[in-house]
Parts: sequence; C-alpha cells; structure tokens
Amino acid sequence: MSPLVDRTITALRAEHDTLAGLVRTLTDDQLAAPSGADEWTVAQALSHLGSGAEIGRAPLARAAGETVAAEDNPTIWARWDASAPRAQAEGFLEHNSRWLDTVEALTPEQRASLTVDLGFLPEPVPLVTAVGMRLSEVANHSWDVRVAFDPDAGVDAGSAEVLVDLLAGPVGFMLSFLAKPAELTNPVSLAVPGAGLVIDDAVTVVDHLEAPSATFTGPAEAFIRLLSGRLKAPYDKNVTVDGEVTLDDLRRVFPGF
Repeated sequence: MSPLVDRTITALRAEHDTLAGLVRTLTDDQLAAPSGADEWTVAQALSHLGSGAEIGRAPLARAAGETVAAEDNPTIWARWDASAPRAQAEGFLEHNSRWLDTVEALTPEQRASLTVDLGFLPEPVPLVTAVGMRLSEVANHSWDVRVAFDPDAGVDAGSAEVLVDLLAGPVGFMLSFLAKPAELTNPVSLAVPGAGLVIDDAVTVVDHLEAPSATFTGPAEAFIRLLSGRLKAPYDKNVTVDGEVTLDDLRRVFPGF
C-alpha cells in the first residue's frame, strides 16, 4: 500500500476535482443556497475552503524552500468575507488548485521528511499531519456544499477510508478538539467501519477492538460525519448503533464544527 501521505494527497486531488466540477456549474442563486454547515451558504463554505487553502499553502511552500510573502490571517479572512459569492467560488478554485500544485510537486523524499510549521500548533508537524488535517477540512466542507443539492450525498468514500487511518495515527490529536467525552457517564468502546472508537476520559480511534461494548453499523463516510457533527437527520439514513450507547449519545459527544 502507498504511504499514508501519498494516499492523503491523492484523496485531496479527488476531492478537488469532484467539487470543482460542481462549482463550475452553480448559478448565483445556488451559491446563495444554505449549505450543510449551519449558518453558512454554499459560497461561504467555499470561501472557508479557499481562504484555508491560501493561508495553508504558505507554510507548506516555506517548508519546501519557497520564499513566500507574509500576510496576516485576519487580513486574508477579511478580504474573503468581503468578496461576492461568485468571487468566493472562483477564489476557491484558484487557491485550492495552487495548494494542491504545491503538495503534488513535492518529491518522495520531501513527503517523507518535511516538517511544516502551521503557526497554531506548539511545534512543526510532519507533512502527513498537515495534509491529513487539510483532508479532514476539505472532505467535510465538500459534503456541506454537495449536500445542498443532493440530500443523499456522503463524504467521499476514498477520503473516509484515508481519514479513518489518519485518525488512528498522525491526526488523532484532533479528536481532543472535536469531542466532548464528558457527555457520556460510562466509558464506551465502539466498533466502527475499519477501526474502533474508545471514549473514556479522552477519545481515541484504534485499529481494532477485541470486545466492543457497542457497534456502529453504517459506511465509513457516516462515521467521519459523526465525528464532525454532520450525522444528523435527515442525513443519517441506514445508520444504527447497538449496545451500551445510542446514536443520540454519540451526537452529544461530537457536536460538530
């Protein structure tokens, strides 16, 4: 199997190509429609992804040896927020493409050895962590856009598979920001597609569980949406949870972003 960093970059390219194909067809009215993200329109979800790509490309490029002019994040966010919906959509296409061009150009040696100073973590992180965090963002917000026009949309299956592996490894620390384990009275070990989820004082994704106390039945993409607070009615079809915890219990643990 390809290294996890390569699989993550491949998933990010697939996400972009799918979402870009949709975005190029959207009318102004569709850009103004509500997205799957609470309180965001489709254009605002795209703006979030686009500004994130603009901000996130700089540390990646610097790590690879490129000189990049500094611009503070609030200035970038203000510029995107002030843009018209059509400009936000076109900006997403431009800046997400540039982000991908930067990481796809990295050599195998760079992919294995680079560390990236993202600016908001205590220390630089391996490239796989940086691109893994980006995949989590892109996969979930891509769903926010697509579900506005297809109520049966899911997180891309390939991205979901990669994200399960990332959460069991280099981006597992993100669960401390996503989860509220104190919402459960008792510890739970939950069998999920391709892995296990342990909820006690903290929340951890593990490779497998010997004796789970509950089982999540549904596709991996639904599990990823659970973690980001997106497994809610009416988007929770064909998902069940059996055992010592309910789906509503899990929704309280993962309120979303």
